[in-house]
Amino acid sequence: MSSGVGITLDHLSHRYITDAGEVVHAVADTSVQIPAGQFVCVVGPSGCGKTTLLKAIAGFLRPTGGQVLAGGEPVRGPGAQRGVVFQQANLYPWLTVRKNVELGLRFRGTPAAERRAAAEEALDLVGLVKFMDAKPYELSGGMQQRCQIARVLATDPGIILMDEPFGALDAITRHRLQNELLTIARQKKKTIFFITHSVDEAVFLGDRVIVMSPRPGRVVMDQPVQISSHYDRLLLDELRSVPEYTQLRDRISEAIREDEH
Repeated sequence: MSSGVGITLDHLSHRYITDAGEVVHAVADTSVQIPAGQFVCVVGPSGCGKTTLLKAIAGFLRPTGGQVLAGGEPVRGPGAQRGVVFQQANLYPWLTVRKNVELGLRFRGTPAAERRAAAEEALDLVGLVKFMDAKPYELSGGMQQRCQIARVLATDPGIILMDEPFGALDAITRHRLQNELLTIARQKKKTIFFITHSVDEAVFLGDRVIVMSPRPGRVVMDQPVQISSHYDRLLLDELRSVPEYTQLRDRISEAIREDEH
């Protein structure tokens, strides 16, 4: 599998016009460098432009100002090196789990045997090999989300974009998937751009946390996460009692609160 691909936001800004004719300035002049293989979490109040940034990186929208570079190349539309994991799994109910995971490769024209091997490897990574012949409606919400992550991994992108992928899950399932995602990130060294409303989740998962201001969104904090390596294997509930963790979480939470006023 390929390793990560760097992302550059070069003076990116975006305005759009609502159906009522109102001009909304979603993102102000924003420049960010994300090195290949880094796990970046983005937090901030609702409407601060987090998802706008993700859509611009994915190539789903063309920013009205500035540009996005992926691997040094301008992003002009969706591309194979950028995979997206949404909050809802968006699986096709009439296809098996394996067939859902193979879908992106099928659209690319990848031969059947190669598709199957890639799908099974991705399903093994997320612990779903035993369920590859099941239909999505036979899976729990957490398992459906694992299937969506496997579908992205199977296409081997250098960049994985995640828009609150665990937001709709119960706490226990969410914690389990957080730990699984960390394991995958460390094994595969993908570049991950992860949007969340949870500061706890951001500090637990990220190598770096970016805080966005209310609209028009801009970066008000860009904080590396440096917690002693001997805490790496702790679960989130255990990490909450570590002073380094709680101090960093509180500092990021304060940055969000300050900019909301």
